Amino acid sequence: MTSKQRAYLKGLAMTMEPIFQVGKNSVTTENVEAIRQALDKRELIKISVLQNCEDDAREIAEVIAERTRSQVVQVIGKKIVLYKEGKDKNKKIELPKAKKNV
Repeated sequence: MTSKQRAYLKGLAMTMEPIFQVGKNSVTTENVEAIRQALDKRELIKISVLQNCEDDAREIAEVIAERTRSQVVQVIGKKIVLYKEGKDKNKKIELPKAKKNV
């Protein structure tokens, strides 16, 4: 993912509300499966890490991204934004094209 594409996704995520919360149990298999399903439907999601979670938000983001085969767009404080390219062409987020070096 290019920096231009990442910036575009950050812009889209700014107006989004978190649809998942990670609490004191941290990342569970149930969380990961629900997040995977949401990514398949939406492509771009925001997750909130609650205050009672002892783990670092960046580490949580990396674990979830690895398990869902998604990409971490950004982690700001206790908010995580993840992106996974969807298979449905009608619902696909159009990312800016990467420039080719000539």
